[in-house]
Amino acid sequence: MGIQLNCEKPYSNGWLRAFRANPQMPSREVQAALQEQFDIYVSIGHLNRVRGQLGIENHRGRSKKNSKRSLLPPLPQWQEGAGALLLVAAANTSGLLEALETALSCCAPQAGSRLAHLSTSSRQSLLQTLLFLGVVGLSRPWGLRGYTGDALGRLPGRSRAYGYFHTERFLAELARSNGAEVFTSALARWTTRLWQSEVSAGMNVSALFYIDGHRKPVYTDALIPRGLVGRLSTILGSRTLVLLQDASGHPLLITTHRGDQHLTSGLPTVIKQYKQEAGLGTVRYLVVDREAMAAEFLAALKETGRTAISVLRTDQYGGLDRE
Repeated sequence: MGIQLNCEKPYSNGWLRAFRANPQMPSREVQAALQEQFDIYVSIGHLNRVRGQLGIENHRGRSKKNSKRSLLPPLPQWQEGAGALLLVAAANTSGLLEALETALSCCAPQAGSRLAHLSTSSRQSLLQTLLFLGVVGLSRPWGLRGYTGDALGRLPGRSRAYGYFHTERFLAELARSNGAEVFTSALARWTTRLWQSEVSAGMNVSALFYIDGHRKPVYTDALIPRGLVGRLSTILGSRTLVLLQDASGHPLLITTHRGDQHLTSGLPTVIKQYKQEAGLGTVRYLVVDREAMAAEFLAALKETGRTAISVLRTDQYGGLDRE
């Protein structure tokens, strides 16, 4: 416990003179000197309070802390979206940007459409903004309503990113200009060039192509076809995606259909479209899930010279009556 110092006592006068003569003397050394010379114990907390009242501060400890802090290496300065440069480099090196920009120029805008009056640089900037949404953590254009960063604007070479209104209007006009079909065909040709060696090997007898279907929920005020969304185990208004992949799992073609379309209806369409765009021969061996295990569908595949392969559990149809 600290004691109240009286300046009339000899140890107080000596202590004050020592403090004023050497204001940087640590309180711990003052405590030891008082105990040695006068055989009294004064707490460090009390000494610090008295030093504060007298206006005598100890700068030695603080200077040591500051010197140690100055010796530490500076923290790295993080730039938002810097990692996106790798994605931009990959998109340029693989020819993706060139393929998409070529497809964009092939779209036929309607008369009076704003898309027809946009400059080439503006079209490319809007296209790259949509392409790199995921780089800044956005999954859809709606996220642009609250986006305040700079990375999404700097990637296409702008000072600021496009907002939600501009990108949504661009998408709507692109859809009315037959953009969905044009971009789907362009991506099919691009994936074929990207995985050329493996796709060519896919024409061998031993190679396989994987086809799968997914339903993605679509929330809209308009009534649209409904389907079972497997991830949610709920029937919702949705769109059906049919994916064609090579033997290594690389996506080759993705088509969009009504939410109530069955995989057996979308499978022949996606194969026909891919053969036309990629210029390849007959796709003979297909790996599909149990959704395609229908007798009529398998018979139609056999007539076209194709073989369907599916992996089922041994108890897949357990409990069903057998004749």
